[in-house]
Amino acid sequence: MLSTALPVRAQALTPYVLPLDYDLMIEQGLFLANEAQQLAEFQQYGRALALAQLAAQLAPNDGQVLALLGGLYLQNNEVDKALPLLDRAQSLLPENPRVLFALGSAYLQQEDPQRAASYLEQGLAIEPENPSALFDLGNAYFKLDQYPQAIASFERSVAAEPEFWPSVNNIGLVLYEQGDAQKAVEYWQSSLDLAANEPEPKLAIAVALHAQENCGVPVVRATNAACQEAVRLGTEALEQDSRYADLEFLRTNLWGDKLIDSTTAFFALPDIKTLLSEL
Repeated sequence: MLSTALPVRAQALTPYVLPLDYDLMIEQGLFLANEAQQLAEFQQYGRALALAQLAAQLAPNDGQVLALLGGLYLQNNEVDKALPLLDRAQSLLPENPRVLFALGSAYLQQEDPQRAASYLEQGLAIEPENPSALFDLGNAYFKLDQYPQAIASFERSVAAEPEFWPSVNNIGLVLYEQGDAQKAVEYWQSSLDLAANEPEPKLAIAVALHAQENCGVPVVRATNAACQEAVRLGTEALEQDSRYADLEFLRTNLWGDKLIDSTTAFFALPDIKTLLSEL
């Protein structure tokens, strides 16, 4: 009889897997990171973030790439995603000031000014004239109620970059909390001289003028030129950017308790109250 053995089946082909070229992957990752950096410089943050994410997958041990991705997450207010990347970048690049500055900025966003100040101070020990880092350090000191140190840091920022209006503006914020409203207004006016279209110093001047001139009294408000200027400036600022009508937004921008109290009184003016209801 014929054999009952099963016919021999052809053996399946073994797939040939190409070996990964890790050097090429890293090179491609660095190229994509460079492209992402250029997009970020043109404020195309969405596209930059997508490229940086891919770059970090291709070059996961490159500190510059990780720092770039972490910085883009910071720009996108995704601090929880940024911090692990920046921590890893700092372990790879312990003496890189830009990584230390980014960590300082991240901890500022996380409301940890003490830790933020520590990283910023470390970075500034390496790159002492960075105006943005000095600005962030001033903000950290301000949050820690270390007013003289805050002003000194803002002044160093302006010395490094005289056109850096946010530092000039924030000196005014500190001075107002110290009780020197007149000098605060001078700094806010200087800030406006540098950046005429910025709503924040306009509103700050309006609030301070209202408080200084006792503009809450209707007779005074009707006859006092400074009170009328306060309403004009405040209206212009609020129409320009309605976020400044939100007290929590102002607190996020480091408006202190005294200035918030004055702002609350300013917002109670009939003309301003009507405007706020329409925003």
